[in-house]
Amino acid sequence: MAPLDPERERAILDATMELLSEVGYDRMSVDQIAKRAKASKATIYRRWPGKPELVLDVICRRFDTDAPQGADTGSLRGDLTAVFRNLCERVERQHTLILGLSSTLLSHEELARTLRTHLSTREDLDAVRDPLERAVERGELVGPVDPGRLFALAEALVWHRLIFAGPPFGPEFVAESVDGVLMPLATAWSKG
Repeated sequence: MAPLDPERERAILDATMELLSEVGYDRMSVDQIAKRAKASKATIYRRWPGKPELVLDVICRRFDTDAPQGADTGSLRGDLTAVFRNLCERVERQHTLILGLSSTLLSHEELARTLRTHLSTREDLDAVRDPLERAVERGELVGPVDPGRLFALAEALVWHRLIFAGPPFGPEFVAESVDGVLMPLATAWSKG
């Protein structure tokens, strides 16, 4: 990938993000991106081989900057609530993009696979791993819990809510998810 002037690159990425949210992947074209970014198609193709790579770059950069952060609140419940609330806020900020891409990810297997691989970031798992390890040290859990498994379940809860009820994800949803699903499963899974 050829480097671009940072301002030009930002304009192209912003235009892509806006168009993804407005019209979705299938209806968005490189022509539209170029026009909105006030750039030439040649400039775009010098940096990205095509629309899939450009979209992947936009999504990965946006989600990488929004990785859920965990806080040491002194209890597993408090820590999981903080992580889950941050996940909800992250998805809520990105929901138009996520919904715009949902049908696309079903029909574009390569884009979906690459996106899934990239979005399973270490930061996401660390945000869950650290509270689980602290809970074992404090005696709240009797043994380790797979953070990937718990985070996947947390994401599933948020995705289900997004698709069937939509945002906002209020405090009731967060408390219900943590108290009714995440805490009981973490406790059960820690026992083997």
